[in-house]
Amino acid sequence: MRKMLVCTLAVMLSLAAFTPAIYASEVQVSVDGRDVLQFPDEHPYVDQRSNLTMVPLAFLSDKLGAATKWDQKLKQITISLNRDTVILVIGDQHALVNGKRVDFEGATVLKNGRTMVPLRFISEALHANVEWQPTRNLVSIMTSVANVPKGTWIWDSHIIKQDQEKIISFAKMKGVTSIYLQVNRDIDPAIYEGFIRKAKSEGIQVEALEGRPEWVYKSKQEDIRKFIAWVKTYNSSVGPEASFTGLHFDIEPYALSEWTKDNKAIIESWMDNLRLIEKETRGSGLKIAIDVPYWLNTINVPGKDYSMSAWLLEKFDCLVIMNYRNHAIGSNGIVENAQAMLREASTLKKKVVVAVETVKSTEGPRVSFYSMSNEVMEKELQSAHNQLARYASYAGFAVHDFKSWQDMK
Repeated sequence: MRKMLVCTLAVMLSLAAFTPAIYASEVQVSVDGRDVLQFPDEHPYVDQRSNLTMVPLAFLSDKLGAATKWDQKLKQITISLNRDTVILVIGDQHALVNGKRVDFEGATVLKNGRTMVPLRFISEALHANVEWQPTRNLVSIMTSVANVPKGTWIWDSHIIKQDQEKIISFAKMKGVTSIYLQVNRDIDPAIYEGFIRKAKSEGIQVEALEGRPEWVYKSKQEDIRKFIAWVKTYNSSVGPEASFTGLHFDIEPYALSEWTKDNKAIIESWMDNLRLIEKETRGSGLKIAIDVPYWLNTINVPGKDYSMSAWLLEKFDCLVIMNYRNHAIGSNGIVENAQAMLREASTLKKKVVVAVETVKSTEGPRVSFYSMSNEVMEKELQSAHNQLARYASYAGFAVHDFKSWQDMK
């Protein structure tokens, strides 16, 4: 009897050693400080052999902004995010990360038809930081600013005549996903077509950029109409792979002397012209983005108790906050200045891009990253990203402008 009991116990222990998981009611995962992820089918678990947290690859990759592709024949998964590619094979304890072999603890496994991978490995392979918070049984993942969508302005569109490959190469290296390209109607449309086609093939969208402070005046409505009509005509003459994805307006009426002299009249005129933009672009399929100062939420619609920024967010797809500060944290920093408009946009289910400056500024020493290095700017953007990513409206950064960014150390 004693011998049988010992044998039974031995079998139970051996089975326990191969028990695959402790289920995720005990393991929670959050990305970028937002709510704990709700996994739709397979849940994270702690593998007893390796003591690693395993997660369903496709679901986590999607939350990190990556795309996955499954090769049934090779039992191979390819994960792509901007410049990074990770290739995993079921059962292997190594991966190819940007063509180089990287070994890791644990292994890629199939479980109920889902590919499960070690959470820390796949997160860090995509440049995310992973933190274990034992008191909450929570794995906190913070994505890298390198993988955040980025935009930039090209004001001198003549440069796309000669430097297309150079522009696109730099943009790709910096993780740019949108170029705001000023439209010069004297340039042959074929030049735009070639440039946009090349940019889109690299995953970079191009928005038609135009605007100036005088575009607040009703006398300039014909100029606005002509710009919109030109883009519509151009887009209808080329395929989707060479078309502008949106219109990008940089009007900035506060640069006019009338802004302080007759603020109400200027705002009302600006609103009339914005309504014109809304009307002329309705049904065009063009995304509309408007550049605004970070303090626009403090300016109310004349005679109303809600802000101009909220009014704009209701009408258009995205606001780009010109949040020109060279420090992320602290008083009057990037984070503090962006939060109010991000809250407005989250409520309205719209998007906000946070823009920083690299052009030399006369407004003070804490405005621009001019004379600083790329490394310094990226460090500050990472700090800002860590705080802003929790807002549903946050849509990444933009850097003003392309030429000065390219000239940075």
